[in-house]
Amino acid sequence: MGRLIRLDRTGHSTLAEWTAADEAAARRASEAFALELERGFIASATLADGTAEVVRELPVEAELVTLRRPIVGG
Repeated sequence: MGRLIRLDRTGHSTLAEWTAADEAAARRASEAFALELERGFIASATLADGTAEVVRELPVEAELVTLRRPIVGG
């Protein structure tokens, strides 16, 4: 099962959960994902080997996709 979470000031919020077999849930997750990218969030997907990569499209095979705000300042 995949899970889309957003890291924010409250900790984290689960935005969607899906399975690859549930096309409707995967579509809703993709829509939520796209909306958060439009709001300026950055997404990373956890891979099977434990590493993560930045993604611009929801990988439905991923178990965890995390959204966060970009780091600012300098």
